[in-house]
Amino acid sequence: MREFWSNVRVQCAQGWKRIDTPYLLMVLALLVFGAAMSFSASAVYAEQFYGESTYFFKRYLLFALLAIAATLPFALCAKPAFWRFFGVFLYAFSIFLLLLVLLIGTVGGGAQRWLVLGPVTVQPSELAKTALVLMLALVMSKHEREIRSKKRRGGSFRYGVLLPGGLIALIGVLVAAEKHISGLMIIGMLGVFVMFLGGTRLRYLAWMAGAVAAAGSVLILVSSYAQLRVDTWLHIEQVDPLGSAWQTLQGLYAIGSGGLFGVGFLNGRQKHGYVSQPQNDFIFTVICEELGFVGALLLLLLFAKLIRRGFHIAAHAPDRFSALVVYGISLKLAIQTALNVAVVTNSMPNTGVSLPFFSSGGTFLAIQIFEMGIVLAISRYSTHKR
Repeated sequence: MREFWSNVRVQCAQGWKRIDTPYLLMVLALLVFGAAMSFSASAVYAEQFYGESTYFFKRYLLFALLAIAATLPFALCAKPAFWRFFGVFLYAFSIFLLLLVLLIGTVGGGAQRWLVLGPVTVQPSELAKTALVLMLALVMSKHEREIRSKKRRGGSFRYGVLLPGGLIALIGVLVAAEKHISGLMIIGMLGVFVMFLGGTRLRYLAWMAGAVAAAGSVLILVSSYAQLRVDTWLHIEQVDPLGSAWQTLQGLYAIGSGGLFGVGFLNGRQKHGYVSQPQNDFIFTVICEELGFVGALLLLLLFAKLIRRGFHIAAHAPDRFSALVVYGISLKLAIQTALNVAVVTNSMPNTGVSLPFFSSGGTFLAIQIFEMGIVLAISRYSTHKR
C-alpha cells in the first residue's frame, strides 16, 4: 500500500511537468477576470438584497477554490482510460438527477431546472452536457470501424446514428420536460458536432439537426413562457419596454453606453437596478459598459485562444476517445459563449444561457473548472512537442 501511494505521488508530481501550460494560464486568466467582474457586476444587487456587497464575490471565490482543489488530483494524476469509466458513471448519474429534478425540482421563470440540496442549488442539465460529451466520445471511438464502414450492413447507421442518437435523445427528452429550451439547443448542437467528428455521415447528421430543430419548435409551441420570449425578440420595438423587454433593452443600453473604452471598472450605471440580476446571464453587458468595445473584444479573443488551444490539444491527443472528449468540451465552451453573447445583443431570444467563468452560479462554475481539468489531464499525454 505504501508503494502504491508513493507511485501516485511521483506520477502527480510528474504531471505538473507534462501539463499544457498555455491552456492552464488562459484558464487562470479567465478565472481572475471572472472573479473581478463578478464583484463589479453583483456588488449593488448583493448589497440591496443580501446586505453585503461581496456576497456573490465570496461565493465565486469559494466555489472556484473548492472546484480547483477537487479537480487538481484528476488533472495531475488521471490517465485517459479513467475518463472512459467516469463517463459511464457520470451519464447514469446525470439521468438520475434529471429525473429527480422533474419530481422535486424548483420552478423558476416558467421552467423546472434546479435541485436545492441544502445550501447548494444544482442544475442537472449542466452536468448532463459534460456527461454526454464523455459518453458520445466513448461510443464513437469504440465503434469507429463500424461507423466509417461503407458496407451495406457494416453498422454505420446502427453505431453512427441509432446508438449516439439514443444517448442524445434520452437526455434531450428529460431536458425538454424541464422546458429548458437553451439547454436542449446546446445538447442537440453538441451531440451533432461530436457525432460529426466521430465519423457519422453528413446525411444522417442533417436528419439529426432537423429532429433537434423540430423538437425545439414543438417545445416553443407548447410553452407560453417560450412563446413570450420569442415574441419579445421578434417584436422588441413593439413590446412593453417596462415589461418583458425590460432586461433585453437595459442590456442593450449598457452595451451601447460603454463606447470604445467603457466607463471604467466598477463605474457601470445599468447594474444599479436596471439590468436585473446583472451577475447572471447578462454579465457580458456590464463588461461592455465598464470596459467598452476593446475590453469585450479582448475577452472574446481570450475565449477564442482557449478554444483554439483546446483544439490543438485534441489534435495531438493520445487516442481517439481523448481527442473527441477535448473537442467536445472545447465546442461546449464555444457554443455557450456564442449563445450568451447572442442573447444579450438580442441576436436570438432571451433563453437564459450562462457565460462561462463569469455568470453567477457555483455549480456551473465548478463544472466548468472540472471540464478544464479533464482537458489538462489529457494534455499530459499529448504527443505535440512543447
